[in-house]
Amino acid sequence: MKSAFIIIDMQKTYLEGIVDKKKIETACEYINYSADLMRKNGQLVVHVQDIEGMNDLNKSDFDIIEEIKIAESDLNVKKIFSNSFWNTDLEDILKNKGIEFIIICGFAAENCVLFTYNGAAERGFKCVILQNGILSSKDDTVMNIYRDRNIISYPVIEFITGSK
Repeated sequence: MKSAFIIIDMQKTYLEGIVDKKKIETACEYINYSADLMRKNGQLVVHVQDIEGMNDLNKSDFDIIEEIKIAESDLNVKKIFSNSFWNTDLEDILKNKGIEFIIICGFAAENCVLFTYNGAAERGFKCVILQNGILSSKDDTVMNIYRDRNIISYPVIEFITGSK
C-alpha cells in the first residue's frame, strides 16, 4: 500500500515561544525518525506550511523549524486554511501518486492536525496520527486527540515499511 507522511505547520511563527522547547524536541525526534523510515522505503513525505498572514517582512518567520529534517525528495504544500486539503493541491498530489494511507503529524493538534485528519478521511484516505508526533499549546489537547482518533507508533511504521 502506498503511503504518505504529512508534516503540518512545524514553523517558527507557530511554535517558538508558544510550545515548550522540550516538547518540540521530542516531537521532532519522532517525526524525523518516522519520516526517514518512510523515505528509505520509497514512501512520500510532504511538508505543509501555513502561509496565512505571510508577507515580505515576516517571510522567514514562516520557515519550517531547523529541528525538522527536509530531504530533496520531500514535497511542500502551502495552505491558508486549517485543513491542508482545502484549496490546495494536496489531494491531487496524493491521488496521482496512488496514496491510500496517510500518517499525519505536526502542529496544532486541535486545529490543523485534526482538520487535516478529518479532511483526509472525508476524501477516502485511511489516516492515522503519529503517536508522540503532534503538538499543541494546550496541555490536554494531545491526549484528547490520541483518545478520539486512530494513532500509530513508530514501531508499527517500522513494521509496515519493512524496516524491522
